[in-house]
Amino acid sequence: MVNAVREPVRRAVDICPIEVSIAVLGGAWKMTVVKKLLDGPLRYGELRRSVGPVTPRVLTRQLRELEDDGIVTRTAYPEVPPRVEYALTDLGHALSPFVAALNEWGDRYTREVVARA
Repeated sequence: MVNAVREPVRRAVDICPIEVSIAVLGGAWKMTVVKKLLDGPLRYGELRRSVGPVTPRVLTRQLRELEDDGIVTRTAYPEVPPRVEYALTDLGHALSPFVAALNEWGDRYTREVVARA
């Protein structure tokens, strides 16, 4: 369930749907997090290792924003040691074709531009 709409998202609503998308999904590592969670829920440590060289502070902030925006759910299990899992919501899973398109475009850009630089 989506919590109160974050202020950057609220401002973007007055501009255009693309700006809403960027307000929700723009930011360090968010699309990579979504990509990694498309295969299923991951514990925090697993997610951090699979995402790349992200600091715990940045990853935690991005996960909180994705949760606030209704893209990710966080489930804390009452166990010792504590276990927390992150998973995509239905809205998060709906990003699958966009993740695939961005992944393909990034791969092409890397081959055509970065590799020749």
